[in-house]
Amino acid sequence: MNLDEVKKTLDKVFSECGRVIVGQEEMLKHIMTSVLTDSHALIEGYPGLAKTLTVSTLSRLMDLKFSRIQNTPDLMPSDILGTYILEESKGKREFKFQQGPIFANVILADELNRASPKTQSAYLESMQERQVTKDR
Repeated sequence: MNLDEVKKTLDKVFSECGRVIVGQEEMLKHIMTSVLTDSHALIEGYPGLAKTLTVSTLSRLMDLKFSRIQNTPDLMPSDILGTYILEESKGKREFKFQQGPIFANVILADELNRASPKTQSAYLESMQERQVTKDR
C-alpha cells in the first residue's frame, strides 16, 4: 500500500466518522495516530463530548471488537480478565475459560482511576506487556 492509498483510506475513515461525530476532528486524529502506531490513547474531556461514541464508531468502521469497561472501586481483576466457569455437556463437567472484556481489539476503560490497585495492575500488564496473567 503506497502513501496515496493510505491517505485515501484515512480520509474515508474521517469522512465516515464525521457523519456520526461532529466537532471532534482533533481527538479523532489523535486516536487514529495511536491506532496506526499500535499504542494507547488517553482521552480526557467533559461528559457528553462523544468520547465513547467516537471510539465505538472507529471500532465499527475498522471492523474491530469493541469493549467498554466502567471502572468502579469494587471491580476485580477477574471482571476484566475473565474467569473459569463450570460447563456441563454430554454428562461431562469441565471448566472453560470465559474471556473478559480485556480481550477486545479496542477497549475503552472509563474512569480508570476509580479501579482498585490490583485491577489497575491487570490493565497495565495487558497494555505494556500485551498479555494477561490469570489465576496466579
